[in-house]
Amino acid sequence: MADTSKPLPVSSSQAPQFAPEQEYLFREVLRIVNEHKVPYAVSGAFALHEHTAIWRNTKDLDIFLAADQVSRTMQALNDVGFETEICDPVWLCKARHEHYFVDLISGMSNAVIRVDQSWIDRASQSEVLGIPVRVLAPEELIASKLFVAFRERFDGSDIAHIIYRTRGNLEWKRLLELAGEHWEILLWALMLFRYVYPAHSDYVPSALWQDLLSRYAELLQHTNPNAPFRGSLVDENMFSIDVKDWGLEDLQGGFRTRRLHKQAHSAEPNSSNSGDHQKSKRNGRGI
Repeated sequence: MADTSKPLPVSSSQAPQFAPEQEYLFREVLRIVNEHKVPYAVSGAFALHEHTAIWRNTKDLDIFLAADQVSRTMQALNDVGFETEICDPVWLCKARHEHYFVDLISGMSNAVIRVDQSWIDRASQSEVLGIPVRVLAPEELIASKLFVAFRERFDGSDIAHIIYRTRGNLEWKRLLELAGEHWEILLWALMLFRYVYPAHSDYVPSALWQDLLSRYAELLQHTNPNAPFRGSLVDENMFSIDVKDWGLEDLQGGFRTRRLHKQAHSAEPNSSNSGDHQKSKRNGRGI
């Protein structure tokens, strides 16, 4: 994951030149997870390039995997000398070499969307730096970006680019399934796409437009006075005043608490430290 406190690197059509230490880390981590037969898929800048031809120079490599695969992956990386840390037990661990790192991602920081084996099964065969890998499918890549709408970073442009470059040849039913009860966030992303590319609104199936817009119209006509405040699911910092000063519910806190409780009771390994080189701290906020 890129540091969300800093602007994203400029995107271009030119492949980035990775520093030798950076390329070493990426290659070694991929070699190790392949050697240990970890079920994973590459996301981030490499997946964005796979589906849009856009290159983004980034310091990190994003590896998506189910939560029950995190512990053994961290241990395998520890065993060869990489420093690892649990940055957030809900979704993010890292492996480091000098000032470069690889992210091990099992969901989103707000705990709304989780990576499971189906994400890996749907990934396609590709290569990263000459290493055979599976790369996240465009539907899961879009889903991973739906809630990245922070003051410091907004992935709506990535979603628009994926839809545009794939000409809308997506499994929309799958995307609806991934968004689930949060389909309004998907509609928001689609409205941005339509605004940016008005000549290509047909890249989104008309039946999907009708479905989502009719759902939205129904919500507006029948407002639920007990509907919870959801700002913290988008950005807990920008909407912190609502929770701290105005007394509205911290919905993200509830999602995260339930996720951690579930991890503890199912013995998901990234809910606790497992290795002498691991340390825990929360310093990220989205995929």
